[in-house]
Amino acid sequence: MPKTLFRTGSRWLAKPVIWFGLAILFALFIIWVAPPARTQEPVHVSLLTSALDAAQGEHLVKAFEAENPDIKIDVVEGPNASNLVEDLYTSSFLLGDSPYDLVMMDIVWLPKFAAAGWLLDLTDRLTPEDVADLMPGDLAGGRYQERLYRLPIRSDGGMIYYRKDLLEQAGIQPPTTFNDLISTAKQLQQSGAAKWGYVWQGRQYEGLPAMFIEVLAGFGGFWVDPKTQEVGIDRPQAVQALRFLKDTIASGIAPPGVTTFQEEETRRLFQSGEVAFLRNWPYVYPLASADDSLVRGKFAVMPMVHAEGFQSGACLGGWGIGVAKSSRHPEAAWRVAQFYASAAAQKMAALENGYLPTRRSVYADPEVLAKYPYFSPMQQVVEQAVLRPPIAQYAQASDILQRYLSAALTDRMSIEAALQAAAQETRTLLKT
Repeated sequence: MPKTLFRTGSRWLAKPVIWFGLAILFALFIIWVAPPARTQEPVHVSLLTSALDAAQGEHLVKAFEAENPDIKIDVVEGPNASNLVEDLYTSSFLLGDSPYDLVMMDIVWLPKFAAAGWLLDLTDRLTPEDVADLMPGDLAGGRYQERLYRLPIRSDGGMIYYRKDLLEQAGIQPPTTFNDLISTAKQLQQSGAAKWGYVWQGRQYEGLPAMFIEVLAGFGGFWVDPKTQEVGIDRPQAVQALRFLKDTIASGIAPPGVTTFQEEETRRLFQSGEVAFLRNWPYVYPLASADDSLVRGKFAVMPMVHAEGFQSGACLGGWGIGVAKSSRHPEAAWRVAQFYASAAAQKMAALENGYLPTRRSVYADPEVLAKYPYFSPMQQVVEQAVLRPPIAQYAQASDILQRYLSAALTDRMSIEAALQAAAQETRTLLKT
C-alpha cells in the first residue's frame, strides 16, 4: 500500500515539474530563435547637391546624424555645374513627385523656386537670435516677396585682390575710386611692376552680370527694382559703369582677352604674378596663399572701388538650404536645415573647407580667425553686398543682360544701343 501511494504521488508531483520545465525550455527557444524587438527606423530625408559639395559636406552629415540618430540624410550627388543641379531640381518638381525633402540652392535660384511654390515658408520659424546673428544681405537673399524660404549656410561676395607689395614699393595707398584704380594700375604698368593693371570676368556667362552690378552699384545705379519692377540699365549710371569696363580694355589696363575670361582664367593670371588688381571671389584667397603661389604673402583684399560720392558694392553669392513643400517629412527636414545654418555647422564648414560663413558669431570665432585671419576684411565686403534682382524671371533677365554686355564689350554694339536694347527686352520680360 505505501509503495503504491508513493508511485501515485510521484506521478502526481512530477506533472507540474514537467510542465514547468517545458515552459522554460519553450521560452528559451523563443528567445534564441526569435529576433530581438526592432527599434524605430530613422526617418530618411534627401537632398541633391554637386559631387564636390557632397564630398566636402560629409563631415556635416556625420556630425548631424551622430546627434540625431532618428534622422538619416541621404545626399544625392549631382554634376558639379550648378546650372545642371538647378535643372535637375526643376525637373523633379515639375514632374510633381520630387524625391528631395531639402533643396540646396544657389542664391539666384530662390526667386524662381519660391514663386513656383516649391518651397516651404520658413518665415515664422526663425528665432530673433538667428535674425540678429545672420548677415542682413545673406538673410535677404533667402526672401521672396518679404517671406523667407531659404536659410543661408555659406556666403560669397565679389572683391578686389591687390598686390600690397607693389603698392608699398611705389609708396601708393590702395585705391578707393574707379579713377584711383585706373591711375594706380597705369602707374604700376608703366614702371614695369605689373604686366596687367586690372583683370575681371568678361565672358558671356552668369559671372558677367555678377561682376557688372558691382560696378553699377559703385556708380549709384541698379539693374531691376524687385518691388516696382523698374529697370535701370539704360540710365546714365549704367552707361558710366559699362564705359569704365571698356576703358580698362582700351587703355591696356586689362588684357584684350578679358572678354573671354571666367574666374579661373583671372585667378591664374593674378597668381602668376602678372596682375596688380583682380576682381574675384573669396575662394581665390587660400589658392593664392598656397606654397606654390608666386604671390603668396604679397597680396591683400579690399572692397570693390566706387565713384566719388557713392559706396562700394559686392555682388552677393552663396548657398542656402530650404525645405521642399512636397516633403513627406517636413519637420525632420527643418531640423536638418537648422543644423546646416547653425553657427556650429558653419564653423565646421569654415575650418574644414574655408567656406565664408553667414553668421557674425563665426566671423568673430577665435579658432576660425586663427586659421583664416583674412575673414575679417571679407566680412566687411559681405556686409556691403548687392543682391542680383530677386525676381522670378531672373534667369531670363540675366541672359538678356549677358548678351548685350558682351555685345558692347566686344564692339558689336555701342554702349548706349546695347543697354537700351537690354532694358527694353527686360521690361517686356517683366510684363509677361
